[in-house]
Amino acid sequence: MYNTKQVLLPGFLNTFVSSITYSVQYPSIMSLDPTKMLAAKVKSMEESATIRMAQKSRDLASKGVHVISLSLGEPDFDTPDFIKEAAYTALKKGNTKYTPVPGTLALRNAICEKFRLENNLLFEPSQIVVSNGAKQSIANICMATLNEGDEAIILAPYWVSYFEIVKFAGGIPVVVSAGIDEDFKPTAAQIKAAITPKTKLLIFSSPCNPTGSVFTHKELEDIAKVITENGNILVVSDEIYEYINFTGNHVSIGTFDGMAGLTATVNGFSKGFSMTGWRLGYMAGPKWLADACNKVQGQITSGAASFSQEAAAIALQADRSEALAMREAFHRRRDLLISLMSDIPGLKINRPQGAFYLFPDVSEYYGTGNGKLTIQNADDFAEAMLTEAHVGLVSGSAFGNDQCVRLSYAASDDDLREAVRRLARCLAQFKKL
Repeated sequence: MYNTKQVLLPGFLNTFVSSITYSVQYPSIMSLDPTKMLAAKVKSMEESATIRMAQKSRDLASKGVHVISLSLGEPDFDTPDFIKEAAYTALKKGNTKYTPVPGTLALRNAICEKFRLENNLLFEPSQIVVSNGAKQSIANICMATLNEGDEAIILAPYWVSYFEIVKFAGGIPVVVSAGIDEDFKPTAAQIKAAITPKTKLLIFSSPCNPTGSVFTHKELEDIAKVITENGNILVVSDEIYEYINFTGNHVSIGTFDGMAGLTATVNGFSKGFSMTGWRLGYMAGPKWLADACNKVQGQITSGAASFSQEAAAIALQADRSEALAMREAFHRRRDLLISLMSDIPGLKINRPQGAFYLFPDVSEYYGTGNGKLTIQNADDFAEAMLTEAHVGLVSGSAFGNDQCVRLSYAASDDDLREAVRRLARCLAQFKKL
């Protein structure tokens, strides 16, 4: 079956042919029923809230609205020049071919040395798998370890993708939560109470996305004791914000007695080196796990880009002056944003020790309205602030806490000041219903 369509020739051909139409035959397009075609695990998967809110901000901006987006977790600094030059040099000398699935030996050696010097963790290159971002490292681990019905304890508030990755891999997320009064840090006792015979993983980040909270040495030691007493749980320690730690003392849980064989340490280059678009992350753990992640990755993406890996190895071998400068800027912005937002009535704010986020409790505004919109939960709050104040935030519900919203302060001082002015003006219009 074919459709006939009349097509007007392009205007520049009118010099030769005037007002001519011709018929083109197109085959009819068959369509599939997505409700039958899509896998149930895809239909049940939630879209990333951070990406969704960033897109909503862009859509509004495309209509001419000046939106200040504080939704994405992306440093606003450029990648340091010496790293870009290293990638350029690699390209010029023809380093553009496939790499080994777990990463180049040069980069894996550099990662091992970084772990030894900075984290007191000892690995061989065979225990390292370099991936297309730390997110893929976490997905590799979950797909390599979780069977249908296995449980993964996730400390909440959590990074949005942990929950969905566990589900997609066939696991059951078991959320263990703490609120702002506990500095958003669940305790070892809570974790112990959540463990069942089906528990296989414990996943958390420190410094934490979305809260910026940092687990202390004592808190991690207590968690490690619970894990070693059990002996059958793998800890997935996401340390991507390691260099953005205002305490001056990053602690890796894998360093505690008995934890080396029970820990997968995940890190990458996106945050500390401002290399988000380079898509480079890595995991280190027991060799059996690295081998399994290598197998998974080999069937999905294979190795990461060659020239970016060469640049990343050079980044790890250099001093940390650029990373420290970014950390100090984020530290100052944290204090600025807390100072500004403390003047807004009804917000409850803690003082995070790392990353570049605030996670204020906004629940005092639930049950309020401005005559056009009502706020009943964190989703409503984030939506109202975007449409009414033109400030992009992310609802805390995406991170396992419906009392809060996440703001990224990876933005200029001027944008932060203007964003808070807008929020204050907007929230002043919301009254209890």
